[in-house]
Amino acid sequence: MSDPFDLLITGGQIVTPTGIVTGDLGIRGQVISAIGPQLGAATQTIDATGKFVMPGGVDPHAHIEQMSGMGVMNADTFESATRSAAMGGTTSVISFAAQAKGAKLSDTVADYAALAKRGAMIDHAFHMIVSDTDVPNFADDLANLIKAGHRSIKVFTTYNIQLSDAEILRTMQIARAQGALVCVHAETDAIIAEAKEALITAGKTAPHYHAASHPRMAEIEAIERMCRFAEYLGQPVMIFHVSTTEGAAAVRAARARGAPIWAETCPHYLFMTEDILHQDGLEGAKWMCSPPQRQAADQEALWDALNTGDLQVVSSDHAPYRYDETGKLSAGPDAAFQDIANGLPGLETRLPLMFDAMVSQGRGGPEAFAKLTATAPAEIYGLQTKAALLWACMPISRFGIPKNRHLWRE
Repeated sequence: MSDPFDLLITGGQIVTPTGIVTGDLGIRGQVISAIGPQLGAATQTIDATGKFVMPGGVDPHAHIEQMSGMGVMNADTFESATRSAAMGGTTSVISFAAQAKGAKLSDTVADYAALAKRGAMIDHAFHMIVSDTDVPNFADDLANLIKAGHRSIKVFTTYNIQLSDAEILRTMQIARAQGALVCVHAETDAIIAEAKEALITAGKTAPHYHAASHPRMAEIEAIERMCRFAEYLGQPVMIFHVSTTEGAAAVRAARARGAPIWAETCPHYLFMTEDILHQDGLEGAKWMCSPPQRQAADQEALWDALNTGDLQVVSSDHAPYRYDETGKLSAGPDAAFQDIANGLPGLETRLPLMFDAMVSQGRGGPEAFAKLTATAPAEIYGLQTKAALLWACMPISRFGIPKNRHLWRE
């Protein structure tokens, strides 16, 4: 007779990649070791009759203890961010190790790992944000980090940390040689700069003008260009936070050509439109993010792209700032849109929002929900989930382990 399970979840609707199984799920250590009917004895048993048993959420895009382009620090620490993630059912998160100008990437990763070690409560890894390719031994440093297991890189095509096209291609070439994934914030800086300058000149600086300062064409052009770069080099690329109908179409067209492209969207593009920025005074600043929210037609196009597999992941793009002089309103009580930190919280709310839409309201069902929020990001980023999350009203268990990359458990 085999040893008892450490934990047995009985009678639940177990959501697997191949369908829903009614029965028991047995865990030994941190490993799901059996799924089936009446599995036997266990040290601890949880009755999940009438409930879904799903994988813990994998959120592959969250900004934690990171400085914004305006020099404003996120409101979260690794402790508060990962605590909120666990409360919302997310058990693994990929945050960012953001390179400052002149800094070595290896030093950057070590610094962020130390921050996380002090407080992270769930499994975590880092995308390496590359903002300076001119530091000494950049190529070797990046290659060594990839070999050590840090297998995703983020680059920007806008803001003060943007790379030139030549620098992006160089970074992609290093990634290709070492087998890493390149993630892109894809908005064309010149288009944003032109739109922003025109608005400021006209005195249109209230928070709701933020949407007009990031024209949809900035996203469309940059996504199309990054898809062509990926196609040219044969380098896998993840397009972050797609917000427009045309952006999703550009991804669809690139994938149809055989380009190695993946893409994600976020809850704020699925559940909000830019109308949310139209609040009294500076209240609209609470909802500012980049790219901005778009229109109802874009929402439907993004849902369609998720349903057809043109977009593969829904991440939170968690980036919270305090609504006071230390955060969103650091530029003062009369702050203009161009001086307000962009970003919304989302680690805790991503899964409940998506569960409500996809399972409760029928926009896909439980299998699709689990795939978009756990299975697909785990597969794309080389992670592996090994135990279960019981969905009643709150999550009760959390796990997730590394596969071919660094993922820490503290």
